[in-house]
Amino acid sequence: MAKTNKWLFITGTDTDVGKTVIATGLLAAANRAGLRTAAIKPVAPGCEDIGAGLQNDDALQLQAAASHQLPYQQVNPVALAAAIAPHIAAQEEGKALSASRLAGYCRGLGLLPVDMLLVEGAGGWRVPLNNRETLADVARELNCSVVIVVGLKLGCINHALLTSEAVRRDGLHIAGWVCNLIDADMPRINENIATLKRIINEPCLGVVPRLTDLTPEQVGGFLKLPAEFETES
Repeated sequence: MAKTNKWLFITGTDTDVGKTVIATGLLAAANRAGLRTAAIKPVAPGCEDIGAGLQNDDALQLQAAASHQLPYQQVNPVALAAAIAPHIAAQEEGKALSASRLAGYCRGLGLLPVDMLLVEGAGGWRVPLNNRETLADVARELNCSVVIVVGLKLGCINHALLTSEAVRRDGLHIAGWVCNLIDADMPRINENIATLKRIINEPCLGVVPRLTDLTPEQVGGFLKLPAEFETES
């Protein structure tokens, strides 16, 4: 059984750093460890209608990777068509986003018989929802532990430090961070990873290389679960 808070929020140092890849890998690792899992992406821009209403590929991957299967509308309650910042996409569709509303959708899963409730954000930590709130406020309302996905590319050290500082400033526990290699031609990859491990106090949960097979099980093999979700021996 999970030891403490079952909420786990996945954020990134930027957009397109592989949050969903890492999120599904963590779900696979948790499933393999015998934990019961569910996942939600409360707001997702870039949705398409291929016959079942607006759906987002990232949310579909989360839906498939979790052990507790949920209908799509619960996995992605706010689906937005335009692949742009969520507050702009929502405004264009005449919808209002708020942290309390999105957190409410997440809390709706709180009574599920699961050990890990994974929440995937959209973009980075400070992505706006409206003129006052960001996605960070959703994580704060839920008191989530946070996993930061660091996209390994030039500039990632600065982005990782700024993100981790912001999460700590918001009073949330960083359960760990993951290096995801998104630029195979990045110079001095090993030196950058070593620097990140030296200057970020929280544990590195894994380094995921460029993979041809991006199944959750394959990715999960490079990851370890945060300490609060480790199973008792």
